[in-house]
Amino acid sequence: MLRLKKLIAIVCISFIAPCAITTSAETKPKLKVASDGFPTGHNTPEGVASDLTRAFIRHDTNLFSETCIGLYSQGESRTAHDNFVRASIEKMQQEAKQLAAGIGPSSNSPKLILKVFAARHLHRNGPASYGYASFNFQDVMFVDVRVQLYGGKSTRHRILVIQEPDSKWYAHPAPNISPLLSSGLDDETESVKDFSEVYEVQK
Repeated sequence: MLRLKKLIAIVCISFIAPCAITTSAETKPKLKVASDGFPTGHNTPEGVASDLTRAFIRHDTNLFSETCIGLYSQGESRTAHDNFVRASIEKMQQEAKQLAAGIGPSSNSPKLILKVFAARHLHRNGPASYGYASFNFQDVMFVDVRVQLYGGKSTRHRILVIQEPDSKWYAHPAPNISPLLSSGLDDETESVKDFSEVYEVQK
């Protein structure tokens, strides 16, 4: 009888233990969102992707500069990166002046964020390996953000995001200037999982 009780106890534990492990593994990290209901900040890839989008919506050059990854490469790529950032800031400043003068934004300008999808790794291993080997980047991912345009249509912005050695995330403003870091980015399928499915959202 004693052996039977021990056997029953072992069987019960064998069923309970996997359940406990599964529950622990499925615990979502907590994420505090901005007032618009979407991620923000450098702690998550979705946060910097959302902030980059907000920067264009608000014509906020400070947010744009803080969100974008700094100059990390050398040669022509570094020059192209610097030129793109400077041109983007100048364009934002011009658009801000036009709005202040009562000139409305173009129909293709982003108006608001509609949806932020969960960050994904590229299927190709090359970009992450290249980033780590060449610049000590901890990770390379991308985030799809759907926005509404002033003209009424919606469109998807695909944003390459990079985790620096200090574990903070930054958005790459122009991935095409670094083909080895963004290889296959445009070939990835459309994202379907909302960011809220991988985080415990807190407002």
